[in-house]
Amino acid sequence: MKFSGPLESQRLSLLLEMAISREAQMWKVHVPKIQPNQDVGISPIQRDEVIHWLAKLKCQFHLYPETLALAVSLLDRFLAAVKARPKYLNCIAISCFFLAAKTIEEDERIPVLKVLARDSLCGCSPAEIRRMEKIILDKLNWDLHTATPLDFLHIFHAVALSTRPQLLTTLPKMNPSQHVALLTKQLLRCLACYQLLQFKGSLLALAIVSLEVEKLIPDWLALIIELLQKAQMDSSQLIHCRELVAQHLSATQPSLSPNSVYVYSPLKHNLVTCHMGALRFHPSSVPGPDSKDNRKPEVPTQGSTVLCQRRPAPSRCKHMTAKRKVEEMEVDDFYDGIKRLYNEENAPEGVALDGKVAASACSTDLSRQGGSVSSCPPLQPVSVM
Repeated sequence: MKFSGPLESQRLSLLLEMAISREAQMWKVHVPKIQPNQDVGISPIQRDEVIHWLAKLKCQFHLYPETLALAVSLLDRFLAAVKARPKYLNCIAISCFFLAAKTIEEDERIPVLKVLARDSLCGCSPAEIRRMEKIILDKLNWDLHTATPLDFLHIFHAVALSTRPQLLTTLPKMNPSQHVALLTKQLLRCLACYQLLQFKGSLLALAIVSLEVEKLIPDWLALIIELLQKAQMDSSQLIHCRELVAQHLSATQPSLSPNSVYVYSPLKHNLVTCHMGALRFHPSSVPGPDSKDNRKPEVPTQGSTVLCQRRPAPSRCKHMTAKRKVEEMEVDDFYDGIKRLYNEENAPEGVALDGKVAASACSTDLSRQGGSVSSCPPLQPVSVM
């Protein structure tokens, strides 16, 4: 799909002018209502929660994003006109949702009212929803056709592609429809943010487009200035809206900080060789990140704690790399800790590779290493870059 040619530019300019004129007639400055009692008025948290609920209903009944955008617009207009109690919020929201579905969707996609009331778990009967519909229509003067933020998002995106055809060159696997669908998801998340009610829908849509265009082309600022002039908006308000939108979108992204992940990190050991052809090692002190220890590993004296593994043959041990030795010892150390976890301390600890018990001179007593009682190695948190 290409947006080029003077006719297409004139058509987009006309759509933008009509949408801005329609928004100027409908939109009112949002004044936060401070309620001394939560049972008297609807709080911002309750408003955001019910919009999240409507978003789930949109996915459940497979409706268009335009339906949800119009439902949120009708809900905010109605709550700005009347003082509703929280116990009526679900009925108001599902009524606005049903009105938006009948306005946007095709006839075969409009859910049956009885099914909507039952599957949505709104707690309202079909008769109560019909009565609330009548109240909403009376307060809104039976005028449901308004320019939603999603309408402005589509217009701004089309204008950006018509003036900058190279906009999606950095995204070769994404066509314009997929790109605007990605921006639509961001907009629907922003609709459930009470702080963004202070901005017009056109300003909110332009803020989302500007944040996305900034990532794609170097001359994004010139394009946003052109859109600002066409929409006749204030640049200072756009900057403020961009900041709040960026904070909200970053806060809704999944974070790994609440769930810390730990991995097994074995202690460092010094490798020594005994006269019986066995590989022995004993734990060495792990230096800190700032300490430097250039000392050579010392051979453990009699009575020191060691772990013994018999080599299959002395000649084969010469060709074995140090990395292979450490891997085998770490695996044996790991299973040795599991045996202690299941109270199998009496089992033979020094086991040869061929199934025979190693020499008694090479005994194992890792539980006493470094004065520590536990045989489990210390756990270290994973740092996320």
